[in-house]
Amino acid sequence: MFLPHVKICGITRRSDALFCVDAGTGALGAVFYPKSPRNVSAEQARRLFDGLPPEIARVGVFVNASVDFMLQIAREARLDTIQMHGEETVETCAALLREGFHVVQAIKRTGPGLLSAGRALPMKADVLVECGRGALPGGNGMAWNWSAAAPLADFRPFAIAGGLNAENLAAAARDSRAAGFDASSGVESAPGVKDEADVRAFLRAAAELPPATVPFSWKGLR
Repeated sequence: MFLPHVKICGITRRSDALFCVDAGTGALGAVFYPKSPRNVSAEQARRLFDGLPPEIARVGVFVNASVDFMLQIAREARLDTIQMHGEETVETCAALLREGFHVVQAIKRTGPGLLSAGRALPMKADVLVECGRGALPGGNGMAWNWSAAAPLADFRPFAIAGGLNAENLAAAARDSRAAGFDASSGVESAPGVKDEADVRAFLRAAAELPPATVPFSWKGLR
């Protein structure tokens, strides 16, 4: 059984993709951002994902890229979902949705700014909240005050990222009221190298979480 609400991100090796799927992840993420140590090309991502079960969401992560660039990579890599992790506009989100891709927009703030940003995005898109601090966009492996994201659950389902691992996932899910989860450095032995034991432990912990009131899928539900 695959967990559609759980993504293992920053995949750079085919062997990692295979054991993540075997362990039950419902989504795999490839990063298309040259400054990231996990950056891959569209051709590399296509090879990473080739032949995996169709239920697995293929997610591409971009940072402040143009619509044309994201669409080109998404088509070449055969992605299902485009995840934007920069300061992209609502109009960019809408343009990608019109092209038939599911879209996930990262929001990197809490408080009133989180609620206004979450309300502004099209409901056909999904939201990822992460408030880690570091040199690169993303959670940077840093745990944060997950409860600060909880008010968004009154308006729409969302995922969280940033410092998630098998030991803290249950508390993060409870405190944040998130419906989806995104792990990368928390299940690695080195940047871009997933640790099989950590991945399997994380997915076991995810399988034990109570179901969300409103479900979340990295392929999209609406």
